[in-house]
Amino acid sequence: MTDREPLIPKHGGYRKLKSFQVAQLVYDVTVRFCERYVDRFSRTRDQMVQAARSGVQNIAEGSQASGTSKKTELKLTNVARASLEELRLDYEDFLRQRRLPVWPREDPRRAGLIARRCVNADEVAYWVKGVHDGKHGQNGPGGRLQLSTGSIASTPSTYPEIVANAALVLIAVSCSLLDRQIAAQSNAFVQEGGFTERLYRVRTVRRKR
Repeated sequence: MTDREPLIPKHGGYRKLKSFQVAQLVYDVTVRFCERYVDRFSRTRDQMVQAARSGVQNIAEGSQASGTSKKTELKLTNVARASLEELRLDYEDFLRQRRLPVWPREDPRRAGLIARRCVNADEVAYWVKGVHDGKHGQNGPGGRLQLSTGSIASTPSTYPEIVANAALVLIAVSCSLLDRQIAAQSNAFVQEGGFTERLYRVRTVRRKR
């Protein structure tokens, strides 16, 4: 701590967080998945979309709140993590109830999707089509995926196993990132305290001037 410590530190910037980016991708994929494969009158459809949205929104809200409350940041980040865990169970239920397999950790398709580093739902859709066609997708210039004109919403009904498992892979990545984020936030809170402790330090330094 220095005598230049600001009362309210830099905060926000959640759009640059990898956890936010992957959670947002999970949300976009889930919206398309539910539109295609989940009955629009089913409560599950709304619950899945809301759980995915909660993951995104709570990361953003926690990041924004961190300026004045590290405790709130930690709490909301954990809520985001819990929401994605709820969503994971919904996808697993979808597969189990239809007697479709959940891909094991060692399935090479999981590693293949992670290696793609998809940045939007269209790229995920293109990868899904590649797996379905036995091509596993094709890399474009610079290793980036060439975008297809289709989307998850327009794929044939034989795709649900691949799409649901793709979503589970992305959820696993997002949860892993959030676990590390929560650990870092917890450590920072223990080491530095929250807004009250910061206020005390700043006031103490200024009184000594």
